[in-house]
Amino acid sequence: MVKTLYVGNLPYQTTEDELKKLFEEYGEVSSTKIITDRETGRSRGFGFVEIDEENAQKAIDSLNGTNFGGRNLKVNEARERKPRRF
Repeated sequence: MVKTLYVGNLPYQTTEDELKKLFEEYGEVSSTKIITDRETGRSRGFGFVEIDEENAQKAIDSLNGTNFGGRNLKVNEARERKPRRF
């Protein structure tokens, strides 16, 4: 099984390949997604990584708070998105 991890405080120029390489050190990464602004296409500074379940906690413990590209990453298990109210 895979777990989805939230990765926040990413440098805006980070690519999905760079994110994948960072997490592959801890286990098999099945996908990465950096969230971008709909209008500008610019990174919003966070993304998601799907990694094998047995290594997810190791990746969280190792990477949360570490410096990546001059910024301290925030890494934790992704939570379900709450429905938006209009």
